[in-house]
Amino acid sequence: MLSRFLSNDLPRSKVLAVILVAIVVGLALAPFLFPGVKALNVAAKILIFIVLVAAFDLLLGYTGIVSFAHTMFFGIGAYGIAIATTRIGPTWGAIAVGVVGALVLSTLLSLAIGLFSLRVRAIFFAMITLAVAAAFQTLASQLSEWTGGEDGLTFKLPEVLMPSFEPFETELFGVLIDGKIITYYLLFVVAVVLFLALLRIVNSPFGRVLQAIRENEFRAEAIGYRVVVYRTLSNVLSALFACAAGCMLAIWLRYNGPETSLSFEIMMDCLLIVVIGGMGTLYGAVVGSVLFVVAQSYLQDLLRLASEATASVPVVSALFSPDRWLLWLGVLFVLSVYYFPTGVVGKLRARAAARSSALPPATPMAQPH
Repeated sequence: MLSRFLSNDLPRSKVLAVILVAIVVGLALAPFLFPGVKALNVAAKILIFIVLVAAFDLLLGYTGIVSFAHTMFFGIGAYGIAIATTRIGPTWGAIAVGVVGALVLSTLLSLAIGLFSLRVRAIFFAMITLAVAAAFQTLASQLSEWTGGEDGLTFKLPEVLMPSFEPFETELFGVLIDGKIITYYLLFVVAVVLFLALLRIVNSPFGRVLQAIRENEFRAEAIGYRVVVYRTLSNVLSALFACAAGCMLAIWLRYNGPETSLSFEIMMDCLLIVVIGGMGTLYGAVVGSVLFVVAQSYLQDLLRLASEATASVPVVSALFSPDRWLLWLGVLFVLSVYYFPTGVVGKLRARAAARSSALPPATPMAQPH
């Protein structure tokens, strides 16, 4: 049953299985296990990045396409919700219009990029997507009448998703349920559904063809597969899932601006998370997102504690200054790449495979005469 639920893509490592179960349980019970506004924001950001990075890995890890336009579709999803709710009002219908409109625009743009650019090889395609993403970010900043310009758009959602909405007068397990927690669980359900859908895609015959194209494009073409068609479809599917992640971001923040969803830093974060978690495995998006977002959110706090604890040693205290958190984040990234060159998931699966192959074969039971 579990194997079918995961599209026959099991963790294949006991350690990885334990880690994934802990992550799912932690995210499912985050409002109760980790009370506080910051912890809930971190958990919601992890959910959003899991979908965004898994969609990016469909391109990079499974198809072998390097694209820098991923955040453009992420921003389209966020702006779809922001513009629709600003123009129509805080209704479910406005959210539906925003989601559908963003998905349609993402489909058209990704199809155009795929058809006109995917015949270009390697780094040239990456540069084309980078130029398109930069142009779209500039366009979003200049169309202030629709997008709010550099200031962005702040909007309202249906009452049930607003923090002021409190359906119960008493607390549940010590937590007062409000619209923010309801919004979090909406994001949790959407993230689980989208992740399982991506698992089904990469483990389908279509996904196998994508992996064949990644390994040897010319051989895939020689046996009859139209490589350009498959790469274009992969680009469109990745864009749609990234767009859905952008919709999740807008619903959570109730705000969107150019730096919030279209920043090139988000694209770099996606690349880092894919490398940390492991390319070509969607579970890497889960593990990598948790490690990266938690480190990004709490590294400054840990450095502050270390700096205060070593205050008597000025040099060490200065080294642990919270202002140097980017330096330490870079050090952690270098160490993760050094010790986990195939990513955390790839390393755990390889270790489990090595152990299973080292075990002696089971001796058959003697048959009675």
